[in-house]
Amino acid sequence: MGIQDKLPLSSIIKRSFDNTNIHNLFIFNRSGVCFYGKNFTDYFKVEKNLVSPFITALMSFSKEMIGKKFKTLEMGDVKFVIFEKGLLNYNILCDTIENENFLEDAISKINKRLSIYMSKKNINIDKQIVFDVELNGVIEEIIADTFSSEFNSKIEEQIIEYMKKVTGFDEIDGTILLTDRGKVIYSSYNKLDLKNFLKEVEFRVKIHNNSILKLFYTLKDKRFIFSEYVQSKYFIILVFHSHIKFGMAEHYLTRIVNAVKKILLD
Repeated sequence: MGIQDKLPLSSIIKRSFDNTNIHNLFIFNRSGVCFYGKNFTDYFKVEKNLVSPFITALMSFSKEMIGKKFKTLEMGDVKFVIFEKGLLNYNILCDTIENENFLEDAISKINKRLSIYMSKKNINIDKQIVFDVELNGVIEEIIADTFSSEFNSKIEEQIIEYMKKVTGFDEIDGTILLTDRGKVIYSSYNKLDLKNFLKEVEFRVKIHNNSILKLFYTLKDKRFIFSEYVQSKYFIILVFHSHIKFGMAEHYLTRIVNAVKKILLD
């Protein structure tokens, strides 16, 4: 069976926050007072005034017990990821498959712009409870600007639609599409299978430095993967059944990578 060269139709469904692995974002000061919370999805109803003091207390406890504050708290399929940025703490509730390098980049961008704004307005976040409609509006704008390229990319939608069609071939067990920072933007696997796969294949956290251009890897169950870096933007992973010949697997990867490159150039 060969791979069709025909690309997906041009109709695009705009991605929204409902399609992301990030569920909640909270911003609070070092005392645990939360002055901003945002729900990206409706999966979890988390009260910002409860979760921030809880996370702050856990951070203090871990500091006293083991000498350092914890950064990640995993609970089943989701996790809290905490970033300390000067006077501000950022707490993200997301699926366990979400890449923390991507989160670090996003929070750094948000914090830089937010810190500049608070400095200009002389807002002392460490000594007062802030309720400022203008400040909330500024944060909303910063978040929208920071995540817009991740959640509203028409090019990514075209690539995803193409990858969905690729999954229909019997020779391919699964497909995964990552950004250059290791963020999963599409997978044919369900979240549990994807989580287990990513735990076994830890290379994804290293691809952002362009050190890996092409990779071959054999899994414990004898399945194997062929993957390739595409134009310093995306990393495509194809998982093949053990009975597929390597030459055929590489042929599939080459054809798919070329199709994705064509989408990027259009």
